[in-house]
Amino acid sequence: MLISYLVPVVLVVLLIAASIRILPEYKRGVVFFLGRYQSVKGPGLFIIIPGIQKMDVVDLRTITMDVPEQDVISQDNVTVKVNAVLYFRVVDPEKAIIQVEDFSQATSQLAQTTLRSVLGKHDLDEMLSERDKLNDDIQEILDTQTEAWGIKVANVEIKHVDLDESMIRAIARQAEAERERRAKVIHAEGELQASKKLVEAANVMQENSAALQLRYLQTMSDMSTKNASTIVFPLPMDIMEAFKDMKAKNTPAKNADNGNKDDTDKDSA
Repeated sequence: MLISYLVPVVLVVLLIAASIRILPEYKRGVVFFLGRYQSVKGPGLFIIIPGIQKMDVVDLRTITMDVPEQDVISQDNVTVKVNAVLYFRVVDPEKAIIQVEDFSQATSQLAQTTLRSVLGKHDLDEMLSERDKLNDDIQEILDTQTEAWGIKVANVEIKHVDLDESMIRAIARQAEAERERRAKVIHAEGELQASKKLVEAANVMQENSAALQLRYLQTMSDMSTKNASTIVFPLPMDIMEAFKDMKAKNTPAKNADNGNKDDTDKDSA
């Protein structure tokens, strides 16, 4: 008699234990009643009737997914290998279970095809220098297409753009040529600025003799270093001016003598 009472009690206890479900805060349960969608349960404690109700559990946390390396042909016909990382999460558990068989696999395949499609529309230089823009373009396309699956693509990051050795050498030569060009331009600009300053300094010295004399004294000071082997005997600037005056006086006299000589020769003729 005791066993006949215990058996139903044990069955009831096992049925209750099988019916109780507990989900944490970051998970939801999509419940089906006889195969038809009923509701989304969780988080917390609730009861599922075994055999009549079925529950699929969905994680709402952000999922990090590596996009496998893809062979991409850029718009300028350069073959590169590109891989990326994808961040997404489920925002609608009902759509994630009903609208697609495996939302994680579907998102991975869509990310691979979108990565090849978007990068194939850009040049190699854009792939290397405008990653932020490319990341935003890929993320926007993926987010639009996965919205029907209840998926939110939060971010896409291109990790590596691998080139072959010949292309790396070509880029290195291009970068070296660009650096040489910039160096020559900077040198030419420096020469132009220096020439302008020299012209300004010459004009100042021409207008002010004191400035010329100060420059003369500075030059003498620079030449009279400790280890200098050249002996310089400085002359006052007034003496140089006197020589200039003497030259100016002698020049008209010579011109006058030459004129008289020419007149004498004419008279003799």
